[in-house]
Amino acid sequence: MQENISKLKFKNYWRNIDKKIFFCFIVLFFLGLFFSFSSTSSLAGERLNKDYYFFFSKHLIFTFLALNIMILISIIDTSLLKKFVTPLFILSFISLALVPIAGVEVKGAKRWLDFYFFRLQPIEILKPFFILITVQILTLKSLKKSQIKYIFSFLLLSSVIIFLIDQPDLGQTILLIGTWITTVFISGVSLIYILVFISIFLLSISLLLFSMPEKFGYIIDRLVSFIDPSKGDKFQSSSALDAIKLGGLRGQGMGEGILKDSVPEAHTDYIIAIISEEYGSIISIIIILIFLYISFRIIKNCINEEDELIKISLCSLATLLIFQTFIHVGVNTSLIPTTGMTLPFLSYGGSSLIGSAILAGVILNYTKNNTYLYE
Repeated sequence: MQENISKLKFKNYWRNIDKKIFFCFIVLFFLGLFFSFSSTSSLAGERLNKDYYFFFSKHLIFTFLALNIMILISIIDTSLLKKFVTPLFILSFISLALVPIAGVEVKGAKRWLDFYFFRLQPIEILKPFFILITVQILTLKSLKKSQIKYIFSFLLLSSVIIFLIDQPDLGQTILLIGTWITTVFISGVSLIYILVFISIFLLSISLLLFSMPEKFGYIIDRLVSFIDPSKGDKFQSSSALDAIKLGGLRGQGMGEGILKDSVPEAHTDYIIAIISEEYGSIISIIIILIFLYISFRIIKNCINEEDELIKISLCSLATLLIFQTFIHVGVNTSLIPTTGMTLPFLSYGGSSLIGSAILAGVILNYTKNNTYLYE
């Protein structure tokens, strides 16, 4: 009897899930596994004197964990998931607040919590829950006709940004602000409010840059070197762009790239350049098209969605996914200043994979057809 119930639940789940989005996520996860092996084996074996499969093994474990998290979130009842958003956001926000106190500093940035077996970057977990809690605030029935909901969401954004700036993490700050602006715009806010919020942010950032140059001077240096390469160090971004050019359309071949050996953390921040160098720009374009197709499917699901919370949440999560993808690609192609942004699903890193899995799980949950779920 129990076996029949389980089979029925699985059939209902599989019938209602958006299979095209699901398979796109699976493809991205497995591409991440493949490229992780390609980009980290020489780093582990030749430069760090570790087993050639050291990084790949860790990535494999986190991929398995991430896949389970994605499927678990996509399976649970949508109404139950909505109730979990607030406590999960609070938990992830607390972990972000602990970073300045108990965080681990790596190369001048304190962004991680050390749990002995692995290092957690809280902002990666917080991002999807921040979007979801923001949407919940903007769609509260008690504040439906009040403009104060935008003030509340802006204060929430500001509290997260304060911790990010302290780390410092400019890339995630820009990503969250851009996604928040899109979210409040979709919710129907007046453009005047958006302009006011942007002005406040730009003024605050300017004050920080010039009042604390010892902490945030690197931001000015990156902007100056981006505008005028002769006045700064553009080794990483220049190397990434050269690698993409060297790879051409077909690439140099698996393991033949030199970027992963010459640029620190290339397997995280410059993974698309490594892929282009070794496998060709065609593969990179296909990967970008997969992200765009996922967003297209999400927006298509939103057209007939009647639940305002789900509709805005899906649009915002798609925005987060696309913004992060194009910031990563923009840095790799020297179109924007260096920010240190990972590519969702493909970059090496447990926190990034888990954050991507949470985002994917919520998208799958919100896009599934609930009409026949309990028949």
